[in-house]
Amino acid sequence: MPDTSENYPAVDTTSYQTICPQSSHPASTMSLIHALVARGSTVLAEHKSGQRDFSQATQTILSKIPPNNSKLTYVWEQYLFHYVSEGGVTYLVMADDSAGRRMPFTFLAELQQRFTSLPSASSDSFSSSPSYALQGSFGPTIAQLMQTYNTAPPADELTRAQSELAQVKDIMVQNVEQILSRGERIELLVDKTDNMASQATAFRRGARTVRRSMWWKNKRVVGLSFVVALVLMWVLVAQFCGAGLNQCGAKSDS
Repeated sequence: MPDTSENYPAVDTTSYQTICPQSSHPASTMSLIHALVARGSTVLAEHKSGQRDFSQATQTILSKIPPNNSKLTYVWEQYLFHYVSEGGVTYLVMADDSAGRRMPFTFLAELQQRFTSLPSASSDSFSSSPSYALQGSFGPTIAQLMQTYNTAPPADELTRAQSELAQVKDIMVQNVEQILSRGERIELLVDKTDNMASQATAFRRGARTVRRSMWWKNKRVVGLSFVVALVLMWVLVAQFCGAGLNQCGAKSDS
């Protein structure tokens, strides 16, 4: 993609309505309507996408372009004539005002790049060339570029940067959402851990209570067993010695 980062040229609001009267043919609804490459006022190759004839307006503009390198935009009716003049060669495109200025000048930059890549692309090589000398060889290139920019213009550097910035913003938002989501999961895990710790503490307390209760139950069982044993021993002894245990003593005296 050619470099189009420099500032766009000024706009000449000169009206050419008096020198190029209205025609009965409707203009094209495409953004780029007429493009050409010229040496001075001699058109070397061009392409028109509409039926309306703007040759008089383009010739008038070409005659006003200074010999030094320049860029400018002329306004005529609802149309804009953008041009780039460099090295004695002028690259001009007529566009609808709805196209703005960025896209037409991006088109001109690519048109200039295509033209200067030709083997014979120098002002000296065709200084005496007649009109439309390159129509057969370069006219289809202009038509193809116009078709591309009228249907799916490639994104320029600013648009691409804005798109990349929007993508980075989306990624950042997604990352933040993921971090927040992980934070929520961590908080949930902490809550569950706290609950488990509380449950463990309650379990330990309950276990101590159960152990204490079992200890007292065991003590009561032991005490009761001891009392029962004493009663059984008293019953056995009482059978031989009497309830007051006095008979055993009397037998021993006799």
